[in-house]
Amino acid sequence: MKYMFLLGRVFFAIVFLVQGTYGFSDEMIADAVKKGVPMAEMTLPLWGMITILGGISILLGLKTKIGCWVLIISLIPLTFGVHTFWNATNGFAERMHTLCFWKNLALMGALLMMYIHGSGPYSLKK
Repeated sequence: MKYMFLLGRVFFAIVFLVQGTYGFSDEMIADAVKKGVPMAEMTLPLWGMITILGGISILLGLKTKIGCWVLIISLIPLTFGVHTFWNATNGFAERMHTLCFWKNLALMGALLMMYIHGSGPYSLKK
């Protein structure tokens, strides 16, 4: 059972590690500019770095409580400011933003649970 918690933590962290790399994508930065994200050329790479650092925290189980809050705080503006499915202009965009919106809420819920219950076995727990 101990290994299952570790495996779950690895799978969970991968989401943030991969998602964080999007903050350095020219396409994502251009999309953020179109959506009106303030100083997108600076804020997206910063968001990417924060997301990757939070993912590393979860992956290693190191400073997990801080990592959880960092990721929750980074997900709030993304979820409610970018994935505004209620403003989508076509069916595909609406479906994609709806999916991302609810996925991010689920991630925030899981982060809150990890904050309460900790990073589990095989973590650095510092």
